Formats: sequence, structure tokens, C-alpha cells
Amino acid sequence: MTDDQSKSIDNQPKNTQAPNAPSAAQKTTAAGSNISSAMAQSNTKTPKAPEPQIKKVDIAIAGVTYPIFCPVHEQEELLSAVSYINNYALDLKRDAPSLSQESILVLCCLNLYEKIHANQRSDEDRVQKDKQSQALLNKIMKDAHSIL
Repeated sequence: MTDDQSKSIDNQPKNTQAPNAPSAAQKTTAAGSNISSAMAQSNTKTPKAPEPQIKKVDIAIAGVTYPIFCPVHEQEELLSAVSYINNYALDLKRDAPSLSQESILVLCCLNLYEKIHANQRSDEDRVQKDKQSQALLNKIMKDAHSIL
């Protein structure tokens, strides 16, 4: 052995572990394996919720086909909506044949918003009328009790 070789050996850090003890890297690997094993076991014990079944449905609105991914249980409702929107879009296209597909769809959206908003106002009006009717009925019953 040359002097250079013995100096490089002397400068290397000494391993103070017992000969059969695992190194730090081996401990980390062993701990990682234990964690991975524990995670795998916990994953197998937890029941998984059934994944929703999604179906690709090709819908057509005003002659343009769009692929839509829809939960299977909502397909019927989607097709009903498509029928309504398609009929409205075709009416717009017939009345204004120069409108682009995008303009037709924008007008459909605006029309749907108007209908939704009108229904919400109707619901609010109905609730207000129900409150007024209930208040009037309570007053009539109170007056009737005071007479009797």
C-alpha cells in the first residue's frame, strides 16, 4: 500500500456501528417500506365508493354535434334539455339564417336565463301571496274567536 492510499483510508470516516447493524440508508428504506405497507393495508381496508358510470353522448343542437360526457343516470334529463334547446335554436336559425352557431347558442342561453329568472320571481311572488293569505286567515280566525 502506498502512502497516498493509507492517508486516504485514514481520512475516511470510521463506521462506529456494529458490523451487522443496518446503515442509515437501510433504516430509511426499511421505514419507507413499513409506511408503504401500512398505507397499502389501510387502502385495502377502506371500502371504495362505486365510481359513477359516465357515458359519452353525442348531442346535436342546430345541426352541430357535440360530444358530452354525462352520468348514466342523468342521460334522459340531458336528452330532454337538448331537445328543448335544439328546438329553440332551430326556431332562431329559421327566423335569422345569417346568425352564427355561437350567436344562436348565446341567444338560447339568454332566453333560458330569462325563463329561470321569471320562474324565480313567480316563486317569490307566490311565497309573498301565501304569507299575505296566511296573515289574512289568522286575522279572520282571531276576529271570529273574539265574536264567539
